[in-house]
Amino acid sequence: MLCVPEGCAHGFLTLEDDCEVFYQMSEFYHPEAARGVRWNDPAFGIDWPGKVVVISARDASYLDFA
Repeated sequence: MLCVPEGCAHGFLTLEDDCEVFYQMSEFYHPEAARGVRWNDPAFGIDWPGKVVVISARDASYLDFA
């Protein structure tokens, strides 16, 4: 189990095929309040340990953080 504080950006990369990630939120989901950062934004310089194969259109469309 992993606890991510409210308002903290987070991302997941599974290292095995056919994985599912389940999570709970502390509040009902409100799409108009959703925000995020792009997984490959150069501002963060994250060296992901594998190739990103599946990502939602919303998560892929975030603008650069800077």
